[in-house]
Amino acid sequence: MLTMDKVHDIRHRYFAEGEKISHIARTLGLDWKTVQKYVDMDDFNEPPPKPERRLCPKLDPYKPTIDEWLIEDKQAPRKQRHTAQRVFNRLKKECPGFNCSYRTVATYYAKRHKEIFSQAKVGYLPLEHHPGEMQADFGTADFYENGTRKTGKYLDVSFPYSNKGYLQLFYGENMECLLEGLVAIFTHIRAVPQEIWFDNTKTIVTKVIKGSGRETTERFNRFREHYCFQALFTNIGAGHEKGSVEKKVGYHRKNLLVPLPRFLSLVDFNKELLQLCEEDALREHYRHNETIEELFLEDLKHCHPLPEIEFDQSGKKTVTTNNWGKFYLNKEMHEYSVSPRHANTIVNLKLTSSLVIVLDENYREIVRHPRLYGDTKQQSMNWFPYLRQLSMHPRALKYSGVYDMMPPTMKQYLMGCSNAETGKILKVLAELTDRTGFESALGTICQALRYGATDADSLRNLHRRLYADMPELPPMPLSPGIPALSQMPADLTSYDVFLGKGDVIDA
Repeated sequence: MLTMDKVHDIRHRYFAEGEKISHIARTLGLDWKTVQKYVDMDDFNEPPPKPERRLCPKLDPYKPTIDEWLIEDKQAPRKQRHTAQRVFNRLKKECPGFNCSYRTVATYYAKRHKEIFSQAKVGYLPLEHHPGEMQADFGTADFYENGTRKTGKYLDVSFPYSNKGYLQLFYGENMECLLEGLVAIFTHIRAVPQEIWFDNTKTIVTKVIKGSGRETTERFNRFREHYCFQALFTNIGAGHEKGSVEKKVGYHRKNLLVPLPRFLSLVDFNKELLQLCEEDALREHYRHNETIEELFLEDLKHCHPLPEIEFDQSGKKTVTTNNWGKFYLNKEMHEYSVSPRHANTIVNLKLTSSLVIVLDENYREIVRHPRLYGDTKQQSMNWFPYLRQLSMHPRALKYSGVYDMMPPTMKQYLMGCSNAETGKILKVLAELTDRTGFESALGTICQALRYGATDADSLRNLHRRLYADMPELPPMPLSPGIPALSQMPADLTSYDVFLGKGDVIDA
């Protein structure tokens, strides 16, 4: 398998420069069959991920020490900095119990030294606007979803030739948001632009190379080749080089996101935004005596059709859970639950812009969470797998870490249940959580405490009364032959007489 850079070179020579396969093979020193393979390739989806291997795990206790030495070296003269051999010698001398090999130390040293001391340099690219060119950028906006105010990001794109633009709103800014937004726009216009201009965002660019080159992420490379567009990048700190989309970000915020949008479904709102952009394009272009939509037809002529094979836009990752069956994302700021059954195991993750889906070793779904965003510590806890697992082993409840994580109200309720009833209660709570969410199950527990109800059937009935969506039935229609009867008045006198005839029973 060739690197994506070499694959891009092959396809660029063939599709953009018109070189023949035999000429490309001779120039790059490849077999013509290999060149033919990548020219014909139309599916650039990433293969199933392999479990991520930690670099030199045996060296874990000493990595912070090595990092500290290398960071201090940045203040030292070049000739008085640590070499791999010096790091190895110091570890043997200063760290009791150190028993790693020199090769292990040298491997880790090479990677960390490059990360700490590498410096990106600015390159330059010519900028010309022509039909079929698109520019992309992110903006920030607040909105209300289901009555809750949130701060999110929106992907904004602009076609400088026609000045037509589109936007898609997300909860944050990452690779999933970028790919989902671009695909939604490609699908809407039923075409893919020839080239797209981007900032040097870390989402895409991993390294800026002298001479205007860029090293980009593997996922972005696959996406670019799958949709067959050229990715161009502005100079460092030169956002004005894609001024069309910079202005469009502000224009869309003022005209489509004021007042603050209010909606129930972000998916439906994004469809509405695409339609609003179509209506906006009916206005006259600021320079030409034509509408934006009329000029956009020329843009579309220089775009190419969508690929036949769908591209998987989701991210893939493997993580190891802790003792409580949880894991962290975003530099341990965001905590997600899995299940007690999967404590201290490796699980697979499927990441979308709005979801974190946890899969087992056979890629079967275990649980899914709404994806968390922001730089504050947050937690997403799905209780269903925990309650279901504990319902099968109720005696282990108070000795498990799960019991300590439970809300005080739930602990209080379970303390009042008999051992025989605890398993049934946990099973019912798992059912209620799966049906209407953990908050409603907890609300049922609070109501049960007021009534002193400690059996499974009472919980079901309380939940049904509190949260079941029971529609009001219309009156039953009567046949034409049945006369309408007035309501009979209630007369309890006869009952009093009847009860008075009975024998008097002493209390």
